[in-house]
Amino acid sequence: MKKIDIEQLKKIVGAKNISDKIADLYVYGADASVHQAMAGVIVRPKTINEVQKIMRYANKNKIPVVPRGAGSGTSGHTVPIDGGIILDMKRMNHIIDISPQDMLVRVEPGVVDDDLNRALKPLGLFYPPAPASSRIATIGGEIAANASGVRSVKYGATRDYVYGMKVVMANGDLVNLGSNTRVHSSGYQLERLIVGSEGTLGVVVEATMGIRPLPKFRCLAVANFDKLEDAGNAISEIITSGCEPSMLELMDKIGIVAVNKALNLGLPEVGAIVMFEADGNVKEAVDYEIEKMKKICQNHNGSGIKKSYDLAERTKLFSGRKKLFAALSRYKEGIICTDLADDMGVPNSKIAEAAAKIHEIAKRNNVIMAVYGHCGSGVIHTKIMLDPKKKSQWKDAENVIDELYDYIHSVGGVTSAEHGIGLSKAPSWKKARPDMIPVMRKVKRALDPNNILNPHKIMDAPDDWVGATKLRYKVG
Repeated sequence: MKKIDIEQLKKIVGAKNISDKIADLYVYGADASVHQAMAGVIVRPKTINEVQKIMRYANKNKIPVVPRGAGSGTSGHTVPIDGGIILDMKRMNHIIDISPQDMLVRVEPGVVDDDLNRALKPLGLFYPPAPASSRIATIGGEIAANASGVRSVKYGATRDYVYGMKVVMANGDLVNLGSNTRVHSSGYQLERLIVGSEGTLGVVVEATMGIRPLPKFRCLAVANFDKLEDAGNAISEIITSGCEPSMLELMDKIGIVAVNKALNLGLPEVGAIVMFEADGNVKEAVDYEIEKMKKICQNHNGSGIKKSYDLAERTKLFSGRKKLFAALSRYKEGIICTDLADDMGVPNSKIAEAAAKIHEIAKRNNVIMAVYGHCGSGVIHTKIMLDPKKKSQWKDAENVIDELYDYIHSVGGVTSAEHGIGLSKAPSWKKARPDMIPVMRKVKRALDPNNILNPHKIMDAPDDWVGATKLRYKVG
């Protein structure tokens, strides 16, 4: 690990905004993934100028810098496997400007998603891409991963809302990318390149993003299915039927059992539950969408359908899906829920087949896997539940991941739909897209010739995801 001049960094951000305490380094050495490593120092800038000075110092001395938001990433994005500086961006948390007349908002990267939407709500506006972690996730982190959430089926992902940004490059230069307009054809759209780059190309220090009017009406419905395949087929037909759901979610029996144990919800422990929502400004139009989706679910053996416009009732209906990830570790005594193969994307026509295939692969390899997600967008979330103390179970998990991604890619799917590649998914992604790797490395060298920005991630991540870092678990 390269020696870091702590005193030099203190001059930039102040002594209270820097730490090399072991306890802090340990906490910041992990995100929501299975990985753990130790940085050299944590630095918390407050201004663009401070970020520039930090990057100039790091670039000159060839010290790795890992930009970090809330650390809610699931693939090891902010794990500092080369040590160096963790650049904690949470102090840059101001909403700079809300412009309803332009339907734009300007924010610093440390703004938390839910905080932004709380500020927009009194104006009758919202920022749609919110992921499940919106309570803690920062806008900068969402930009880094091109995050999306439950309403992506109608409203899209982060990249669809980022119009412009200010970025500090590896050498400390500040560049203005994009525009204040929804579309532009004025040079390379480099702002779109930065979205999803996982902190490897530059440090986002400000973002200009589109916002939308809050719909006047929202109706959420829930349908029960005895067979997971029937639920998947219903979702596929809804997408191709001309319906315009604002949410279309799936939860399998494993997830249902887990949330019942954790939250005592009393959900029917059927093969799968599908949640579908419609929104809009005309109630009759929302009713039409809901009824159309309801009939499709019934045609695929969906039953016990409940629906509600009431916010409290909708919140109750959705609570199991909202808290599913946290609840999965309660599915069975002695197991934990891991983020490994967790957010693949498949074509709409393959949703039912993919859901069944995931369970089949898991069973054959002695692993428990939940299937859920924003299936209306083709996003299938999976979580591998295992006993982390048993080395054999990690090996079983590796086998599942290899086989699962081979299948996903064979049907035209993608390794990651919304969480990014980081460390955990890099081997599978590299195997699927070898043609992209040389091009991406050329872009990386052009923008970061000293390779200091979040090195050894995505195309340069180690091929051994288990051995790339220390696991956050004591394996026997």
